[in-house]
Amino acid sequence: MAAQIDKVVSELRDLVLSGELQPGDRVIELQFAARLGVSRTPLRIAMAELEKEGLLERLPSRGFRVRSFTVDEIADAVDVRGVLEGMAARLLAERGASQETLDGLRDAVEAGKKLLAAAERDPNVTVDARAWGRINRRFHEILYESAGNRALVAALEHNNKTPLAGPAALTLPSTPSVLETPFVLRAQADHEDLLRAITRREAVRAESLMREHAYRSRENKRILLASMRMGRTAAHPPDKD
Repeated sequence: MAAQIDKVVSELRDLVLSGELQPGDRVIELQFAARLGVSRTPLRIAMAELEKEGLLERLPSRGFRVRSFTVDEIADAVDVRGVLEGMAARLLAERGASQETLDGLRDAVEAGKKLLAAAERDPNVTVDARAWGRINRRFHEILYESAGNRALVAALEHNNKTPLAGPAALTLPSTPSVLETPFVLRAQADHEDLLRAITRREAVRAESLMREHAYRSRENKRILLASMRMGRTAAHPPDKD
């Protein structure tokens, strides 16, 4: 069931990010269950997940519709996330991370290394988007939840309701291309550098690395969204009068 839900989340996300589903469009259970070849239960779970990512919003009359958002709104929210997560990294390094926290971060880094080993050897290898999304989300959650600042966590949770702003909101398409591979490899390298800085209690460096990490995420999202929408336009050219 989990794999099926992941697949439905990715396919629905692709429809929204590519522009095939437009802001305000309703996602009707019966129609999309048939379209995606699944029962209504995994579809409902997938729609609730995309509500958390900010791509869908729940309707008072039941059901969901696509939220309106712009690339600039995403960029602004990712910038804010970078400041907040930078603060989290600094606090964690200053106070000293527990062994449990370091082990959790290290496990996420090692899982990333294993996932990306083939892509490290050959840049033409594509990345498993869903697997990377889980690893990325876990790394970031461990980091800010371990910072010991509840107000910071609350601010991040509020900010990350903006579509695609949070680390859980993945812009990699469900069928990735080699365009994404260098982005993910660099993100993995950032995680390794952050872990090293936090372990060594290099607070200023940890904050700087996290803010730079968010900046790259912002720019990568711009590129990937433009690529997905150009791909849809090429596949479905507008009618000419």
